[in-house]
Amino acid sequence: MAKYVGALDQGTTSTRFMIFDHSGNVIAVDQKEHEQIYPKPGWVEHDAMEIWTRSKEVISGALAKAGIQPSDLAAVGVTNQRETTVVWDRTTGRPVHNAIVWQDTRTDTICNDLAKDGGQDRFREKVGLPLATYFSGPKIRWVLDNVPGVRERAERGEVVFGNIDSWCIWNLTGGVNGGLHLTDVTNASRTMLMNLKTLDWDDEILGILGVPRAMLPQIRPSSEVYGACKDPLPGIPVAGDLGDQQAAIFGQTCYAVGEAKNTYGTGNFLLLNTGTSPIQSQSGLLTTLGYKIGDQPAVYCLEGSIAITGALVQWLRDNLGMISQSSDIEKLAATVEDNGGVYFVPAFSGLFAPYWRSDARGVIAGLTRYVNKAHIARAVLEATAWQTREVVDAMNQDSGVALTSLRVDGGMVHDELLMQFQADVLGVPVIRPKVAETTSLGAAYAAGLAVGFWTQLEELRANWGVDRTWEPRMDPELREREYKLWKKAVTRTFDWVE
Repeated sequence: MAKYVGALDQGTTSTRFMIFDHSGNVIAVDQKEHEQIYPKPGWVEHDAMEIWTRSKEVISGALAKAGIQPSDLAAVGVTNQRETTVVWDRTTGRPVHNAIVWQDTRTDTICNDLAKDGGQDRFREKVGLPLATYFSGPKIRWVLDNVPGVRERAERGEVVFGNIDSWCIWNLTGGVNGGLHLTDVTNASRTMLMNLKTLDWDDEILGILGVPRAMLPQIRPSSEVYGACKDPLPGIPVAGDLGDQQAAIFGQTCYAVGEAKNTYGTGNFLLLNTGTSPIQSQSGLLTTLGYKIGDQPAVYCLEGSIAITGALVQWLRDNLGMISQSSDIEKLAATVEDNGGVYFVPAFSGLFAPYWRSDARGVIAGLTRYVNKAHIARAVLEATAWQTREVVDAMNQDSGVALTSLRVDGGMVHDELLMQFQADVLGVPVIRPKVAETTSLGAAYAAGLAVGFWTQLEELRANWGVDRTWEPRMDPELREREYKLWKKAVTRTFDWVE
């Protein structure tokens, strides 16, 4: 009998394959970065062929590190950077254009034109999302409008669309030789094209956006046996598919209404389980699918999406050269007692929740001669915590329930200075689980449930354990005074792009 479950975790900056045992322990991991392509200001692309190559490499790498065969895996789950849009030729298996990444802002004109009739919330009641450059629908429209010959072929179903999950599953299950063209409800809910109630593509919105239904993947549950892998995991069932943030809430075992998690990655994403009915946000949050297990009712979430958090640390490293590796930022920031009056609002691709301002651009406010690079490093870390505070405020307002603690995961949760500051500015405990890479774990859980490797959610809950808790220590008056300055700095980013 197979002893493990695998997860292919295709992220914004890297791809990894993780292997877990029945207790949710990590057996092996292999990870590789891929190129970030910036053709113009505000444009961000990936080479989807490179992503598939990296995916195959990390699968082989993790199996080798674990010293196991593909047949030792009961199933494989897929999780992915959401909204990143791939349009490819079904016959050749080649993309017609580079993948357009979720951070990309080239569709601002399309979104503004759509908003002329009905405003930014034109489709929100149906899809739970504002009109924003973030989502896949306008990106598909851009490809159809700008790559010659693609629209006609898309109408015939020869050229197809998928977020990265669909691209990976299509390739895993054979690609041009019978690959499965599908997605799950969580990824479909990020396209601006899926109706939240019917869990199907919405024909009215497809018509308005000019996206042919023939190019879209079939929408399936998040946990279900879709089919078998061909290469590089011959015969292994592909049985789980969740967008990365939904995979993280699943891996954090937030299965009860009111449970929430925050993932600290390229951006930050705070999700709150709201149960089996969608709740429309009044405070700038997204209504999204949390997960759907087989034929059970779908579970919905409210989400606060922050575009730039970990990516700001990378920017400090790569663009300014202030640190040589990302982990150096904590040491540098710890050499000063506070931010020296500096606030850094990283609106590099506009502001996401709760503002949804594509006209915003990044600002460093409060500079004086006193400020040095350590203060800027500290302001970079604090920006993550302040942006999270704004999203938590919005979530408390929408749900009517005050957050009592925050479960955290992702790469930045090993930065203890940041985690303490996060607890301070929220005024609630911040809890890091034993397995911080809960995105991969959630995809593995979904796949394992589908094949009976795990039989119920309670088994998964039993695997979750606390690694460390940070209690708030900041004086409440100081917290509110600094928060007021942060919000003032945010207003300075508005209306930058005409």
